[in-house]
Amino acid sequence: MGTKWKNTEISRKLKKLLQKILKKDEIFLIPGILGIVLGTMMLTDMLSYRYMTTEYNLGRGGVMNFCFAAGVTGILQFGLRYFNKNWQVQSEQFFQEWERKQHKLKLATGIIAAVGLFIAVKNFRYRLNHTWLFGNLSAAYIPVGTVLIQWIVSNLVISFYMKKKLKLYMENLEQINQISLETALRSEQMKVDLISNVSHDLKTPLTSMVGYLELMKKEELSDVVADYLEVLSRKAQKLKEMIDSLFDLAKTSSGNVELHMEQMEMNCLIEQVQADMGDRIAESGREFVVMLTEEPTDFIADSSYMYRIFQNLVENALKYSQEYTRIFMKSSVIHVKEEGSTEETGQKVRFEITNTSSYQMNFTREQIVERFARGDESRTTEGNGLGLAIVNTYTAALGGTFDVKIDCDQFKASVEFLK
Repeated sequence: MGTKWKNTEISRKLKKLLQKILKKDEIFLIPGILGIVLGTMMLTDMLSYRYMTTEYNLGRGGVMNFCFAAGVTGILQFGLRYFNKNWQVQSEQFFQEWERKQHKLKLATGIIAAVGLFIAVKNFRYRLNHTWLFGNLSAAYIPVGTVLIQWIVSNLVISFYMKKKLKLYMENLEQINQISLETALRSEQMKVDLISNVSHDLKTPLTSMVGYLELMKKEELSDVVADYLEVLSRKAQKLKEMIDSLFDLAKTSSGNVELHMEQMEMNCLIEQVQADMGDRIAESGREFVVMLTEEPTDFIADSSYMYRIFQNLVENALKYSQEYTRIFMKSSVIHVKEEGSTEETGQKVRFEITNTSSYQMNFTREQIVERFARGDESRTTEGNGLGLAIVNTYTAALGGTFDVKIDCDQFKASVEFLK
């Protein structure tokens, strides 16, 4: 009983020791040293004995190269793991560091191979000049081949290790990007929910306020109070419109929106928006130039959303264009073709509006379509920074594309939808 327990305890300790060794990088070093020692012994024997046959040297050279390859692989694996154990794969500069390290490692093996090749060639020349002293030249050219083979093996080991590191980095990068994307989406959703909830909570009391202000206008008031009341009513109405816009924007951004898709005519919509905003256009001092295509501009969309898109684009042009300039509205049909092909794959209807800006435009498309973003940083013009954000969100919800282009003082906004 005691002997059995003792044997079991010894087996357990040996197993534990073996597992400990296998977890360490030294496991690569042991066969590496053995391979180099055996290969060196074989090479020494080959160079020492003069009268070995060519067949014998070639067979011995094959085994010797196998031993050297095992040794080079083991030692390189140990060295690469040991000296790079603190190499952080998550580093932002990883790829540049990866290229630099790979270049240095291959340069180092190249230098070692060059030194070995130099010695092997010297040996080859010596034996070639003293053929009368040696039985054959196999011991002269085999070392040269050995150096070249081991150089190739070392480069393969380095490439395998570096590719493994790069693969690990790419996997970590993908995971980090996925986490960052999920975090950004959650953050954006929280913002949308917050805006939606706040807007909803403000709508009811503000609507009541606007209603009471309208009732107060009907009372007999002094001229001063009436003027104050008129200003207050306008500001309250403007605030109500902004909150309504913000609520609609948040609702659409969250995807919680019901669309009523129907057949529409873009040219008719342009004319309708222009007619509805005729008084404001006339008071603005801007001249509208409308250029409508003669091709059919029918497409499928939600009419209420499309009206809001066009209305916001016109309002944006009125608010931020230079006085006494022309605003161009244009419709067109785009014939879509595959790259490198002449065959038409589909059609798009396009609306674009171009105006001359009244301020310096130091912004990008991404910046100007953000909520509350305004091109006029001085805030001297009216507007709340929601107009183009609504256009961008509504257009995306309807499956279209919205684009902004800036050329000096010319600001061009366009929307496209599939026919």
